[in-house]
Amino acid sequence: MKQGIRMLATAAVLTAGLASAAFAAEKKYTIGYDNYFMGNSWSVQLAAEFKAEAERHKDQVDVVYVESAGDTQKQIANIEDLITKKVDAIITTPTSPTALIPALKKARAAGIKVILLASTIKSQDYDALVTVDDVAFGRAGAEWLVKQLNGKGDIIVLNGIAGLSTSDDRFKGAKEVFDKYPDIKIVAAVNASWDYAQGKQAVSNLLAANPKIDGVWSQGGAMTLGAIDAFEAAQRPLVPMTGEDNNGYLKRWKALEGKGFDSIGTSKPTWLGSEALLVTIKLLNGETVEKDMILPVPTITAADLDKFVKPDLSDSFWAGTRLTDDQVKAIFAN
Repeated sequence: MKQGIRMLATAAVLTAGLASAAFAAEKKYTIGYDNYFMGNSWSVQLAAEFKAEAERHKDQVDVVYVESAGDTQKQIANIEDLITKKVDAIITTPTSPTALIPALKKARAAGIKVILLASTIKSQDYDALVTVDDVAFGRAGAEWLVKQLNGKGDIIVLNGIAGLSTSDDRFKGAKEVFDKYPDIKIVAAVNASWDYAQGKQAVSNLLAANPKIDGVWSQGGAMTLGAIDAFEAAQRPLVPMTGEDNNGYLKRWKALEGKGFDSIGTSKPTWLGSEALLVTIKLLNGETVEKDMILPVPTITAADLDKFVKPDLSDSFWAGTRLTDDQVKAIFAN
């Protein structure tokens, strides 16, 4: 009799365990994703990488999308809204290293996981960070440029958006290198928002004011394209310039190789958007993840340019991707 009771009890425990496991397998998480900025092709592709990964995991996640349009106050309001919606996790790209901290603290206090994507904050109020080493990004381009100039020359600097950690950290890395070479002189450093038109205008102005510019350190491919066009419009010989893994830039670099132009393409791959979702799912499943996933910076040189340039894809495409060619064509119609 007792043995029969024990067998029934064991069966009940097993049944409950299986039911619990089945419930866990069927559970879907609600994730808030902040489209922090859609004003350039890199941020568009970053969001597309996330959406493609979310589609691959649609049985596990539902996504609430918000857009902040590069406005920090709007980003804070969006995070507050996601907290109200009681999402399980928030993925955001902070547009300020400090302003979002109170809202992110509030999210974590409500039991919501906070994942930072491609940009940092000046606190530990997050659960995971997925990015590349932006200081190393800036350093890699600067080291290449110094070598091209044999350690001396007048250069101009094209930064991104002032106050955004990505831009500040990249210039920090570059400056660490340039400071080691007293014969390298930064004649001007301007913010051009990683934008072609702003980059072209800024370089046009600098060319008019400076009869001697020996090199361009740029932290964005679109800005470098603008710099090339400004040099050509001013009928000034091209100088060594740093670039990025933007396909439009890679195409132009390839086209100018025969004229002796050389460059380096540093990369902050857009597949970080995909990786952020994978990390978020692991966190929500109770798995241990590295809090600061700071990945090495991929670089493209003349030796491997042909592997990355895609003549049949849009200029807006970025080489560091997990998207298929068909997905890229759907996002960036030529």
